Amino acid sequence: MTDKQPPQGTVTAGEGARASSPAAPRPRRRPTDWRKRLEITLLAGPAIVVFVGFVIFPVILAGYYGFFRWKGYGPATDFVGFENYMIIFQDSAFHDVLRHNGIILVLSLVIQGPIAIVLALLLNQKIRGRSLIRVLIFVPYIISEVIVGIGWGLMLQTSGAVNGLLESIGLGAFQADWLSDPNIAIWSLMVIISWKYIGFAVILFLAGLQSIPDELFEAAAIDGASYWQIQRTITLPLLGPTLRIWAFLSIIGSLQLFDLVFIIWGQYVASTAGTSTMATYMVANGRTSGNFGFGSAVAVVMFLISLAIALVYQRFILRRDTAGALTEGKK
Repeated sequence: MTDKQPPQGTVTAGEGARASSPAAPRPRRRPTDWRKRLEITLLAGPAIVVFVGFVIFPVILAGYYGFFRWKGYGPATDFVGFENYMIIFQDSAFHDVLRHNGIILVLSLVIQGPIAIVLALLLNQKIRGRSLIRVLIFVPYIISEVIVGIGWGLMLQTSGAVNGLLESIGLGAFQADWLSDPNIAIWSLMVIISWKYIGFAVILFLAGLQSIPDELFEAAAIDGASYWQIQRTITLPLLGPTLRIWAFLSIIGSLQLFDLVFIIWGQYVASTAGTSTMATYMVANGRTSGNFGFGSAVAVVMFLISLAIALVYQRFILRRDTAGALTEGKK
């Protein structure tokens, strides 16, 4: 029995389907952009090395030496475990510096924020001498903390320029011990901090104001909104991301404040005047006392407190600002 062959010229169904559908092109492998990777490595590599060497590695060393009673030289052999940390949290002096840092943090936000916003709104208008005023406000921020501390320390002494000025204008009754009186010293510190750092906030807010379209203000003015209504309903909400970034920087700076306090009050007067901070506590009880292990433990505590506040702030405050940046690449 012979198989029947299809007549010549006849195309079967399977062959017709294969002939009618073009062959699917094979996906080409994207060539590795080695030049781009090399460029990223060359540009980011040195920064990563510096960051690891001067930030990550010291934190690890501080965590290691915090478990020892160590004088700063030679191998650390006197292991004390968590004794240094227990002493820190049981020390009433550390409780005081925590309270001082908290007061500085809150007052920095309450005092500098509103003043900086008002100045930024004023300097955002077309007024004569606007550029000069911006420079004068920003100058204190770029002055070295050493110069600021020495200058203000001399002026606020009992026989300094401030009391001398009050005496000369007939207000001698208002003379005070601006640096040693525990009821006044913290306010003196806040005046110095505000004078020093408010210029940074003003420049930051001005940059945020420049990003707001003028059409929004013009439309609100046409609708009959007053100047303060425009600022409350348009300017402040759109300035929110800038305000939150400034507040974050101010909080971290307040927790790590050291130089101005150490220069003006020193490590011993600061505790009696009520202006000591965690950083001055670390230096006084670590480096000066010759117990570098204890000082390392204080540094770790400062790092953990700052890290915890930063993570909480980013989770609940900066979440709306970082959500778009984190999801933009996934679209």
